[in-house]
Amino acid sequence: MIYPLVADSPTAPRGALAVLSAQIVAGRVYRREDLARWSTAVDRHLRELVDGGALLKLAQGLYYAPRQSPFGPLPPADDQLVEGFLRDKEFLVFSPSAYNAVGLGTTQLYNRTLVYNHKRHGVFQLGKRQFDFRVKPRFPSRLTVEFLYVDLLNNLDELAEDRQAVLRQAQLKFNQMDPTRLAQSVSSYGNMATRKRLREWAGA
Repeated sequence: MIYPLVADSPTAPRGALAVLSAQIVAGRVYRREDLARWSTAVDRHLRELVDGGALLKLAQGLYYAPRQSPFGPLPPADDQLVEGFLRDKEFLVFSPSAYNAVGLGTTQLYNRTLVYNHKRHGVFQLGKRQFDFRVKPRFPSRLTVEFLYVDLLNNLDELAEDRQAVLRQAQLKFNQMDPTRLAQSVSSYGNMATRKRLREWAGA
């Protein structure tokens, strides 16, 4: 674990830099403005802290105080990283690999991370990873089978699967789902194509 350098260490930062360093807690993500109030030369001090390893720069104005493990520095938790980037706590982070839990025969593993949120849209590099931010009017606070079922159908064209096979399995699964919870998810999160498809299945 990296701790702020104490004043009596021979390599400790001095003066204003020491004041800023003392505010840094290992494992946390910081924005530049979070730290600016502790420094009258924040950009210079941030460069010095990055050069010294006390901070890692993740993106413009976004920093991480690395927490150490026996195997090296640990990456920031996704929730902390995204919250720091968005300056907002309303988001849902997940991988499309989560669709495999619905039971429709999907098996693909995806090397990307989706972030449903209300503010940012686009693919952003944060540290060594890319996040696909998508603005959505509504999304749940946590993943559920019903949400994943609806979202999979919403994003059918993006799947690296046999789409017709997925649709056949989804139609079979339709009558096995909890009708009340599924209806709520469709109403809240389904796009027009998904709503139309499920109405057709319900009337079949």
